[in-house]
Amino acid sequence: MAGFEDHFSAQAGEYARYRPHYPPELFDYLVSIAPGHHLAWDCGTGNGQAALELARHFERVLATDASAEQVALAAPHERIEYRVEPAEETSLEAGSVDLVTVAIAVHWFDLDRFYPAVRRVLAPRGVLAVWTYHLMEIEPAIDRIVDHYYRDVVGAYWPPRFRHVDQRYRTLPFPFDELIPPEFHMHADWTLENLTGFLSSWSATERYRAERGHHPVGLIWPELSRAWGAPSQVRPVRWPLHLRVGCVS
Repeated sequence: MAGFEDHFSAQAGEYARYRPHYPPELFDYLVSIAPGHHLAWDCGTGNGQAALELARHFERVLATDASAEQVALAAPHERIEYRVEPAEETSLEAGSVDLVTVAIAVHWFDLDRFYPAVRRVLAPRGVLAVWTYHLMEIEPAIDRIVDHYYRDVVGAYWPPRFRHVDQRYRTLPFPFDELIPPEFHMHADWTLENLTGFLSSWSATERYRAERGHHPVGLIWPELSRAWGAPSQVRPVRWPLHLRVGCVS
């Protein structure tokens, strides 16, 4: 797949295990604005988190990802068809899709090719929704350590396209009739293992580890473990979602 930047296959297992889940209210909203509920396309599906939520509302869901390793870990569902294919070269028929979703992935795509593909497959007034999240919010002492890890420890290992996530998708090109969505947040209750597993699932962590031969989380471990307290202690974690939603005429 020419042009595919694969930042996740190497840590696909950690990605599937430690990534937080999107709130059901997000999908209730997207279903409410879609012109129909026949077919949804979850593009860059990863391990299928968003696809499983869409399957609660749509007759069919096509879930695609260019990473075969990610798709292999996706949970099966009778209404979901998984395919390994790039976002820019979908095999969907023109005008067949009511809703296209891209969860934490559109910044990796070739937008000059992906957006025309979306326009081709969406039905009239069909909806495209893309979203991301940035750093989690736990408590100030822990948040400062995670921010240091993100910016100073592995900061040089984020690919250039990740700037769109840094900017919370505000500057992401989005040539659609844009809607103003409600605010949504993800929530989780995590132990220290959950947090370090999440940090390990980052593409920048994997690139650092591959280049330098050691795990970068070890550099913050003493300070992080002191700030967290007992490893079994459960703390609430919160992420604001940054959502762009638009439709075609």
